[in-house]
Amino acid sequence: MCQREIQPGPVRIQHKGFSFLITDRPMDHTIFTYANELKKHNVTAIVQVCEPSYDVAYLESIGIDVYNLAYTDGTSPPRLIIDEWFKLLKDHFTKEPDGCIAVHCVAGLGRAPVMVALSLIELGLRYEDAVELIRRKKRGAFNTKQLRFLEKYRPKSRLKINNNQSTFCCVQ
Repeated sequence: MCQREIQPGPVRIQHKGFSFLITDRPMDHTIFTYANELKKHNVTAIVQVCEPSYDVAYLESIGIDVYNLAYTDGTSPPRLIIDEWFKLLKDHFTKEPDGCIAVHCVAGLGRAPVMVALSLIELGLRYEDAVELIRRKKRGAFNTKQLRFLEKYRPKSRLKINNNQSTFCCVQ
């Protein structure tokens, strides 16, 4: 009998009031179980950074917004994808400050962690600290190209918390 490799489950990353859930890609036959996991983490939006593999209708019917920001596996995101990611974060966390944004790629080890790492860097973490935080929870995250990209990435003050109010103010 062939033994199946066990994939690690979703991991939640929180920093400065922002909450992300890094997962692997669901399929149509796992979407109900996946949705239950999303609900446990108060996910209000999901971002696909890989090719779609499931019908989004069920997720949308239970109030989870679905966005597609797919880019090539094993690489870093193009500037347009990065710009869209931060626009999405700004819009979503302004409307849903207590929500969590799930982000997935095929295995949850490359593209999805890169997007979360970019957010952590924008929130003030050094790239090494962002990588370590994610890798502590998601062993095997990032390849060499992605690590080089994150090392060179410079924050542009895209995510700022307005301390005078209880809501998020994201500046782009």
